[in-house]
Formats: sequence, C-alpha cells, structure tokens
Amino acid sequence: MKNRNFLWGGSISASQAEGAYNKDGKGLSIIDMVTGGSVNTPRRFYPEIKENEYYPNHTAIDFYHRYEEDINLFEEMGLKCFRTSIAWSRIFPNGDDEQANEKGLAFYDKLFRSLLEKGMEPIVTLSHFDLPLNLVKKYGGWKDRRLIELFVRYAETVFQEYKGVVKYLMKLIPR
Repeated sequence: MKNRNFLWGGSISASQAEGAYNKDGKGLSIIDMVTGGSVNTPRRFYPEIKENEYYPNHTAIDFYHRYEEDINLFEEMGLKCFRTSIAWSRIFPNGDDEQANEKGLAFYDKLFRSLLEKGMEPIVTLSHFDLPLNLVKKYGGWKDRRLIELFVRYAETVFQEYKGVVKYLMKLIPR
C-alpha cells in the first residue's frame, strides 16, 4: 500500500549548491569568504576575497544556472519534494537594504514554479547558517539584536513573495 502523502525528496543548501555568488545583484555572504580545504589544509576565512584562493561555493554545482536540468533529473528519480534554502544575500544583498533584489526574488520564483510544474513540492529553509557579510561587518552578526528585525523583514518578504507557491518553510536552528 502506497502512502501518497509521504514526501520522498532531496535537498541542497543555497550556499553549497547555487554558485553565482556575484550574479544578478547577490551580495557577499559569510560562506563566500571561506576557502576550500582538505585533510591537510584547513579552510580559511578572509574578510575580503583573495586572488589565488579557491572558494568552492563561488561556482559550486552552478545550480543557479542549471536548476532546470537538475529538476528534470529529480523528476526522473520520482522525487515528490525538494528542500532548498534561500540565500538571504540574494534577496537582500547587504541584509539591511531598503528594497529586495528583484532578480533574486525572480530566481527563486522560477525555481519553485519549475518544481511545482514537475510535481514536486518546494520545501524552503529561510536560513541555513549563512548571513550577508555586511551584517557581520556592520553589526557583528547575530550578537546584535537589530538582526532580529532584519531577519523578520527578510522572512516577511519571502512569505509574501511566495505565498501560494511554497507551503513549507523552516528555519534551521543550531544546537
């Protein structure tokens, strides 16, 4: 007996998969400043991007440009849902911008609608342990309570923009 309500799916994190770290108005995030590493070389964090360093998320799997191909593969696999995070810095490049980045909003709208067209329910994480870099430089990150108001504005923007398109939203909270 099949359970038709079971959501069989997959997931990614925007910061680990999208790439396009500097495309269509996206601002820098803290993960954009972390270099690659290995068992012998630790990852490094720099306050500015350094030449001759490798930053894996700058291109990642280029989901930003290739999501349609990937969604076709998900459909072939029979996925019924797909969880992804939204890069806050793609919606509000500095985190405290007055206006949302329309190109960022449009990207996620196309992504979510493409999933729905292929019969997959989008499940969205509002924050997957990444922040716009400006919020760390300007406010010191989450230790400044002003980030709560900025996050609420970001979340409300996402809720309003994708109302009727995305049913499931979540926020990952570290232990």
